[in-house]
Order: sequence, then C-alpha cells, then structure tokens
Amino acid sequence: MEIFSKVWPYLVAILFFGFLIASHELGHFSFAKLFKVTVNEFSLGMGPALFKRKKNGTTYALRAFPIGGFVSMEGEDEESEDENAFNRKKVWQKIIIVAAGAITNLLVGLILVAIVLSMENLIGTNKIISFYDGATSAQTGLRENDELLAIDGHRIFSDMDISFLMTRSEDGVFDMTVRRDGKKTELKDVTFKSEKQDKYTVIEYDFVILGEKPTVLNVIKNSFKRSVSIVRIVWLSLFDLVTGKYGLTDLSGPVGTVNVIADATQSAVGSKEGLKSALEMMALISINIGVFNLFPLPALDGGRLFFLCIEGIRRKPINPKYEGFVHAAGLVLLLGLMLVVTFNDILTIVRGHTA
Repeated sequence: MEIFSKVWPYLVAILFFGFLIASHELGHFSFAKLFKVTVNEFSLGMGPALFKRKKNGTTYALRAFPIGGFVSMEGEDEESEDENAFNRKKVWQKIIIVAAGAITNLLVGLILVAIVLSMENLIGTNKIISFYDGATSAQTGLRENDELLAIDGHRIFSDMDISFLMTRSEDGVFDMTVRRDGKKTELKDVTFKSEKQDKYTVIEYDFVILGEKPTVLNVIKNSFKRSVSIVRIVWLSLFDLVTGKYGLTDLSGPVGTVNVIADATQSAVGSKEGLKSALEMMALISINIGVFNLFPLPALDGGRLFFLCIEGIRRKPINPKYEGFVHAAGLVLLLGLMLVVTFNDILTIVRGHTA
C-alpha cells in the first residue's frame, strides 16, 4: 500500500497527460471524418497495440503506453489517388483539420479555467483596493482604486497578468498605465521592493486587488480573459528563452510535466485549494500544448499550416517529397531537444529526491 500511495499520483498524471494528447488527436480525427477524409488509423497511446478493431475503413487501436496518439490519414504525407485522401481536399478543409488538434487543447484549457474560477470564493480583478504597510509602489505612483491597464507596455487581460509581468522584471521598476478617476494615466518608474535569489529577481507584491463573487457571466468572461493571459505567457516565455533570459535547463519535457502534475495531484487529495491548483496546472499545460503546436516549426502542426498557407497563396501544393524532408529534419531536431530536456528533467527529479 505504501508503494501504491507513492505511485498512484504518477499514474494519474500519465493518464491526464495522455488525455491531453489524445484530445489533440481527436480534434484532427473529428474534422477529418467531418470532411470525409479517409482515416486509416486512429490510435490512443503509443507502442505495441493492445487492442485493434476496424470499422468503416478505419482501424481503432489502443496502445501500450498511455502517452500520445496519432491519426493516420490517407494522402497526408504522400500523393494518393483516393478521392477522399487528405491531399485531394480543399486547402481550407486541410487547414481546419490540421489546426483542430491545437484548438481542441485550447478549448480543454478554457473549460478547466472555467471550472477553477467557478470554485473560487472571489475572482481577482485588476483594480487596487488597498496597500500593505510600507508599500513602495504607493510611494512611487500607484493609488487606491487605480485600475491597472498595462505594465511596461503589455496590456493586462486578467489578474494573472499582473503577477506574471512583474516577475519578468530585473529591477522591480515598471512603467504602468492605469485608469484613475475615469481617465487613462501614465505612471513612470513605479517601484517595488525586490531581492535577488540565485539568478532570479523576486518582486514584493505590495498591494491588494479587488475580488468579485463568481457568477455565470463573470466566470465565462474571466475564463476567456485568463486563457488569453496564459497564451501570452507561453509566447513571452518562448521570447525569453530565445533571447537568453532562460536556458534549456529551465525547460520541461514530458517527464518533468508528469512530475509536476503528479505533485499537483497529490496535493489535491482532500483539499479544495489543492484541487484548484491541480486543475489550474492542467489548464496551463493544455493551453501550452495548443499554443506550442501552432508555432510555425517543422514537424509541428504550425509547420504544416505554414505550408498549407503557401499552398493557398500559390494555388498549388508544395511537392510532398520536399515538404516531407523539411518535417523529417524538424522532427529529428525536435526529438534531439526532447532528449536533452528529458535528461534534464530526470536529473532535476533525482536531485530533488536526494537533496
């Protein structure tokens, strides 16, 4: 029983991660079927097949490892004479089929965000109602009842943006746009206490924001706003990675993701706050997967969308052989990155257990 108590959070985490990937593939599959594309196989999981059944020309398979899945469509990576092959469909149909996986992940994330917000006692806004004693931000420009509109030029969609945008600072000094007495006001050099910890700067969040009781309308409204915030977090985090603010050691792959979900799952047992944290983490990962897959990189859905957009502009497809080479090279690079990140995940977990 002691072993099971340690293992079950990881089993739940693996199943949930598998669910996110499977929902992604289900998005592709559903629209492929809607547009009458010949689907050779729809598989949940990876590795050897545990179960297979063929129906209406499609093989449905359940495979051994509950991580990932795939949809194999006729004419997806090669020319096909099948009149219902992927390559013979209209460009707009192919774009929808390819984009549907990522969009499904975004919708799953949106639903999870809505569930989390409906569990809150209060939903955070972007309006300041009070300051903590000695708040430096109150001494350098901010006032009670200010509605925060932007930080360093970045628009604030939800309360999540406030904390995230503040964590990107290296000195705790910000230019802010607020709505004060009904008018937009620009504030320069709003200062917060900050402290260096290792290679990161920790900013002291010294004010309190207004909270609203959850209702059907504001849960729906704030679900969209918070989801937009998460999408931007993914984009800005990628920008920070590319510009060198973060390194490869700050990335997490499937192993690290499963470990984080497992920790969140374990904390969720018997605790409403723990359950909210776990669902919030899952929403973040689901939206992260959706956004990442839309990046215009080879081997990702975004890379395929890029080629389809070129096809739409020039009114004829790129030679599948050349496109295949690009995606194959991208896949090799992606797998190489995943190996490095996974190795780093394992080292981090081992160090955490031996510390």
